[in-house]
Amino acid sequence: MPPQSRLKVWIDQDLCTGDGLCTDHAPEVFRLLEDGIAYCVEGTKVFNDPGGASELATVPGFRERDVIEAAAECPGECIFIEFEETPLLELDSPTLS
Repeated sequence: MPPQSRLKVWIDQDLCTGDGLCTDHAPEVFRLLEDGIAYCVEGTKVFNDPGGASELATVPGFRERDVIEAAAECPGECIFIEFEETPLLELDSPTLS
């Protein structure tokens, strides 16, 4: 079973330089459109209407590292990542009293 996603991502198209580094890192998550600007994708949906934080795409678990690297290397600093809350795992250890 693939790792569950803990990240969501969005792009501020006003800041995007159209460099395309993001598509090199994670083509399943980022796509350059005809306008030369990068957009997030989730499956077949392209998040471009209206863009911004209301357009959060879920990042596949196996692409989390790639998306984080894309955000770090983005020359326009336009990729924004949000971490979802993850439940705490119970450990098989005795409780302390």
